[in-house]
Amino acid sequence: GSGTSSPAGSMPWVMPPPASHAGVATRIRALVTRPRESTGGAGYPRAATVPVDVDLRGCEAGVRFPIGSAWLGEGEPTYFIADIAANHDGDLDRARDLMTLAKQAGADCAKFQHFRAPHIVSDYGFRNLGSQLDHQAGWRKSVFEVYQEASLPWEWTEHLAEHAQDIGMEFMSAPYDLEAVDHIDPHVNAYKVGSGDINWIEELEHIAAKNKPVIIATGASTIDDVDRAVAVVRAAEIPFSIMQCNTNYTGSTDNLGFVNLRVLSEYSRRYPDAVLGLSDHTPGHATVLGAVALGARVVEKHFTDDTSREGPDHGFSMNPNTWRAMVDATRELESSLGDGIKKVEGNEDTTVVLQRRCVRASRDIPAGTTLQRSDLDVLRPAPREAIPAHDVGDVVGRVLTVDVVAGQEIGW
Repeated sequence: GSGTSSPAGSMPWVMPPPASHAGVATRIRALVTRPRESTGGAGYPRAATVPVDVDLRGCEAGVRFPIGSAWLGEGEPTYFIADIAANHDGDLDRARDLMTLAKQAGADCAKFQHFRAPHIVSDYGFRNLGSQLDHQAGWRKSVFEVYQEASLPWEWTEHLAEHAQDIGMEFMSAPYDLEAVDHIDPHVNAYKVGSGDINWIEELEHIAAKNKPVIIATGASTIDDVDRAVAVVRAAEIPFSIMQCNTNYTGSTDNLGFVNLRVLSEYSRRYPDAVLGLSDHTPGHATVLGAVALGARVVEKHFTDDTSREGPDHGFSMNPNTWRAMVDATRELESSLGDGIKKVEGNEDTTVVLQRRCVRASRDIPAGTTLQRSDLDVLRPAPREAIPAHDVGDVVGRVLTVDVVAGQEIGW
């Protein structure tokens, strides 16, 4: 360049670097630029175009599937399932009220559990354990009696599904026997499989045959158990979600040490065709934020209106206030996740000028001077046309084409 070739009012010029310098920058930009489609509801990309030889294991693989009118998966807001479970306390109106409260608190789906005591627990078996263990130790009645009282009357199913439709949320249930699978099928767009049934392959196959998405919780299981369950849904070629879960229902903060959220990273590598999720029973929502940061896009927690009520599920449930706080905090987290491409962000356009350094003259220097390092300072601010600080070494030895004054920025 020369002094006469620069536009009027622009900064001084020095002889430009070799063309190969720009070529390297162009190649670097080509390597880090990935064309992307429109962004999803959570503010990060819905899909990315990547070379076909890239190994996607351990990455978000672009898995999405619909449940009703909502999409679950990459690029979508976290899908929240309010597990009302036994918190209906045997009252249909109460069950519907809890659904409405959950919707108002930000839940996308109201989930119940369809079980009948004789089809899920053995009265003889539990009585012969010698005592009631873990969270069941505080129950005043036998395990069989508690399950019997907590069971959802099947005649409620249609009413609950209709109420979900009326208030604009999804209705879902976890069936715990084969007849329950058939019973809820006309009313659900997807199935939830509870952790305790992860190794009942007959039931998994029966659910998979319905050809609807399946969400599988994986509490108290090994990776072999999960592999076995995933093999069933993969064979059926149906969309599925795998949820990390710790099935301890005591509600103690000590359980945070057993949630093992890093399992989600293993699930991402092992099941790139799955939407990741978390089914959680710990207090608060720390685990939820951690799971979402690790790629979970489906979250299930129990829901009630009063955690002090008597019943098997109330004590470790979320209430409307804590549920809303969880959803709001998750939305804030989602907005901060970004697209994973390191760049100067839109809100840093000014900051990059104010806080970056550029090459400036350390003294008044006439045109024609061969520049030495002592002629140059590296100082803020850094106008976009100025030579950036990392190129100061390339300026040494070049010839200045116009006069500059001390402190003035220098450009190519």
